[in-house]
This record gives sequence, structure tokens and C-alpha cells, in this order.
Amino acid sequence: MKSVIALIDANNFYVSCERVFNASLSKRPVMVLSNNDGCVISRSDEAKRIGITMGVPFFQIEDIISQHNVAVFSSNYALYGDMSRRVMQALNEFSPEVEIYSIDEAFMNLSGIRCESPTELGRKIQKTVYQ
Repeated sequence: MKSVIALIDANNFYVSCERVFNASLSKRPVMVLSNNDGCVISRSDEAKRIGITMGVPFFQIEDIISQHNVAVFSSNYALYGDMSRRVMQALNEFSPEVEIYSIDEAFMNLSGIRCESPTELGRKIQKTVYQ
């Protein structure tokens, strides 16, 4: 039997965690800063579209932030760790073999899991994680 391994990668994870508790951030540019608020470490798709790059020092983009009403958050590693734990628990509902790679990435062994299609299974996993 052929092995089927899925890579699960949460999109813009730190920003996604901040959005869970604040629905008004859903279509707004959002970014999260590193320790001591030095550099950008997570960006929403909207923030990427207005030119905010990964790792850019905060002080270099203050004009862009005010011009585009970007929501800015200091990193909250306790929150991100808790949300990561929840995501990984949700993944375990689909496979007993989940190898955590990082705070927002995991590999899942899907060998032997019955599903209509890989796409449909992916949608089910996504829906469960969102909930």
C-alpha cells in the first residue's frame, strides 16, 4: 500500500491567532512584531499586498502602517502556543500519526484513511481546525 503524507501548514499563523478573538480584523491588514517589537514576524495577506515584508524593522514602515490602518500586535507566544496545541489536537481527530514540525506545521500520515477525495478530506480538516 502506498503511503500518503500530508503537510499541514497554518497560514500566517500568528496573525490568524489574533484574528480568532477579533472578527473586525478579518479583511484588514494585520501584522505581528517580534520580541521587543523590533521586526515584522507575521503578516496577513492584506499586509503583504501593501508591501510589508517579513523581517522589516517596525520603524521603517510606520508611514505605511498609519496610511493603511494596519493593526499591529506585539507577539503573544502564550496565545500562539495554546492555539498551536488546539490545532494539533484537531489534526489528531483525523490521524493517530501526526508529527509536529513547528508551532504551525505538522505532517500527517493519511495512509489507510478512507475519504471521498484528498480535496474533500483537506476541506474537512480545514473546517475542523477553524472551529
